[in-house]
Amino acid sequence: MQARALLVTGVVVAAMLVPVTAASAVDDVNTNKLRKSVTVSGILAHERVLQRIANNNGGTRASGTPGYAASADYVKKQLKVAGYKVTEQTFEFPFYQEVTPATLSQLSPTPTPYESASLQYSGSGSVTGTVVPTTNVVIPATQTPSSASGCAVADFVPASATAPQVALIQRGTCNFADKVANAIAAGYDAAVIFNEGNPGRTELLSGVTLGGPVSIPVVGVSYADGEALYAATLLGPVSVAVGTDIINETRTTTNIIADSPKGNPEKAMVVGAHLDSVLEGPGINDNGSGTSVILETAIQMQNLKIKPRQQVRFAFWGAEETGLLGSTHYVNSLSDGQLSTIYANLNFDMLGSPNYVRFVYDGDGSADPNGLAGPPGSAQIESVFNDYFAAQGLASAPTAFDGRSDYGPFIAAGIPAGGLFSGAEGLKTAEEALNHGGTAGAPYDACYHQECDNASNLSTAALNELGDAAAHAVMTLATSKSGFFEDGSRRASRPEISVDDFVYWGSGLIR
Repeated sequence: MQARALLVTGVVVAAMLVPVTAASAVDDVNTNKLRKSVTVSGILAHERVLQRIANNNGGTRASGTPGYAASADYVKKQLKVAGYKVTEQTFEFPFYQEVTPATLSQLSPTPTPYESASLQYSGSGSVTGTVVPTTNVVIPATQTPSSASGCAVADFVPASATAPQVALIQRGTCNFADKVANAIAAGYDAAVIFNEGNPGRTELLSGVTLGGPVSIPVVGVSYADGEALYAATLLGPVSVAVGTDIINETRTTTNIIADSPKGNPEKAMVVGAHLDSVLEGPGINDNGSGTSVILETAIQMQNLKIKPRQQVRFAFWGAEETGLLGSTHYVNSLSDGQLSTIYANLNFDMLGSPNYVRFVYDGDGSADPNGLAGPPGSAQIESVFNDYFAAQGLASAPTAFDGRSDYGPFIAAGIPAGGLFSGAEGLKTAEEALNHGGTAGAPYDACYHQECDNASNLSTAALNELGDAAAHAVMTLATSKSGFFEDGSRRASRPEISVDDFVYWGSGLIR
């Protein structure tokens, strides 16, 4: 999950005592035995191992580090002992690490330090040069039209061939990666991107990804600082110093894929959770919790000798925190024929947040202001979770398919998706506190993407409630005779969401 993202939660769905049947096309399945077998104790047993792995490997389990390799080995061994056919899918990825924080300061005409943040995959280096804003900065900011600063190479004054220059770019309209690519094409030596200035887009621009390594230093600043820099350039030359200290290199990591020995492989259900943490911490909630829940579910399904009608493919993704790279690699590696055999994706990311909400991915788009729904079948998956929570007398709440987690590549390929999420850095609303308990105005997880995301950073109540819901949905979809659609079939025909609809792509904002 990405830092400082804006969580879209929509409208809280009130708890109901009678199961909802609208949009539900799968069978009612008795999942009591599996839910009783997937215990908090069993989930925590895996979490403790992941914590020890992090402790023994510099406090992290990030992809491309020994901590991730040890985590993958543990998961692989557990699945093999349980009787799954396990494969390790190896791939290269662009490893990114900020060694020291970014710096930005005005040297002349008025020496001024600015709070800044390097963008993920920024180049490394120090540049001292003149600030040159794009020709289409919009100050004061307007929501319509959004700023298109830097979305075309023509937005940039051609850079000097002899003196270093720093492009000043405003957020808006297109992806950050496009803006930076255009700045490089125009000849700039560094780039400063400032927040757009509209509501929700004023603070320090951080938690941003460029999607892949670039050749120049790129930092983000707040709207106020960007506005001040822009105003200064209107009065005369402004010189700044930009500094980033970055490791950008190619490393190798893996996905762990485990197929159930029973079930029709022509109707495969992919049950996924990302296995990696961020570099800053052990990631015991993000996403040791999702990892541990689906791992324990896989083990207990075998212990109970549950025979799925559809093959269940448990997937533990690498490099989610650097841009959904493991799940994207998996989906891209499938042939057309292989892709057609996957009828659903369930995604579980952060299931133990201390100040949790029972978030369900909004498959029908009913809570999205733009009405964006998942591919056909996603509404039915959403109803499986909502019906379950309602039957337990528990509230659930929708959360948008906004690209924050590993459902993204599946949705883009037209595969129905759904899953659970207990909240990240967003603040719990008063309505959510009323429906789910906890503290209004406090983060769902105050240790999100930090060193303190350890074994003490878990709600056992969340693991119990969301763990049971996850086990229920996995078994229901795995054993249901009925499909999602009116004729009983399961496969989607087209995507309802494309990558262009996402605001995030895994670990960061993309536009």
